[in-house]
Amino acid sequence: MSLTYSISDLSRELDITTRAIRFYEEQGLLAPQRRGQERIYSARDKVTLKLILRGKRIGFSLAECKELISLYDPAGGNHRQLTSMLEKIAERRGQLQQQLLDIQQMQLELDTAEERCQQALAQGNPGAQPLEVP
Repeated sequence: MSLTYSISDLSRELDITTRAIRFYEEQGLLAPQRRGQERIYSARDKVTLKLILRGKRIGFSLAECKELISLYDPAGGNHRQLTSMLEKIAERRGQLQQQLLDIQQMQLELDTAEERCQQALAQGNPGAQPLEVP
């Protein structure tokens, strides 16, 4: 007997809204069986949801999650899926590194603007000259 879940079971277990689960179904990531109007989710659907949630936490787009899920092949050792995942991790890490550099640059610019404002206020005549914007 295979283990199945209702939408409310998955919602509770994975701490996700039923609306989000239905959205992933609409996007073609899940294909539950139906019993009348009731959705019946398999253990594979639960694993798919876990992968989607993990992917979102590390910044993958839904399209990237879908691509990784489509590469699932336990018979082949999931080599293609794992290789693709490593490539996406490296790409995401590069994006985060660039964002970190951008944030650090912005912090320097904020420090400079703050210092100029403080100097203008300390001179007692803040309206005499416009602030220069580099």
